Amino acid sequence: MGIEGLKLLKKASELTGMPTVSEVMEISQVDAVCEYIDCLQIGARNMQNYGLLKAVGETGKPVLLKRGLSATIEECLLAAEYIVDAGNPNVILCERGIRTYETATRNTLDLNAVAFMKQRSHLPVLVDPSHGTGVRELVTPLSRAAAAVGADGIIVESHLNPSEALSDGHQALTGDMFAQLMQELTPFVQAAGRKL
Repeated sequence: MGIEGLKLLKKASELTGMPTVSEVMEISQVDAVCEYIDCLQIGARNMQNYGLLKAVGETGKPVLLKRGLSATIEECLLAAEYIVDAGNPNVILCERGIRTYETATRNTLDLNAVAFMKQRSHLPVLVDPSHGTGVRELVTPLSRAAAAVGADGIIVESHLNPSEALSDGHQALTGDMFAQLMQELTPFVQAAGRKL
């Protein structure tokens, strides 16, 4: 995302009061992104980019660390430790699906990783069922499962008209589907002893 896009995100954040997250893919982008964004995202393909992990670790800004496509749970935890070791304790882990032999879905959403990371780490763990499956009809049931297994939150793609989305429209929920997800998610969150 260019500077103009980052400026738009900052303006949207100011208008809504909602914090913003944007992916940083190169060390050279870190300072510019930090100026406009509340939380830096390290995407799955950069989970083991140790120079980048160190650079975001030195910012002190919250970092959303997505598990790599073929990374073990332990490798994800060690990548988080790399950020923490650089001086930044503000790390959020994200299970977003891993590559397996299965072809029915985009990835295999590894929900046992959520429970394992919650036991092995003090860091919050999010689940991204949109990227985890790539199938919009699976996002709601896997969001419920994520809440039941103890995830601290979910990342869900939504679009008013998914057929017109510039990317990933096939996994984006419509506005009505998102509203229904929030209704259906509530009892699972409450059963896990949490509040929505």
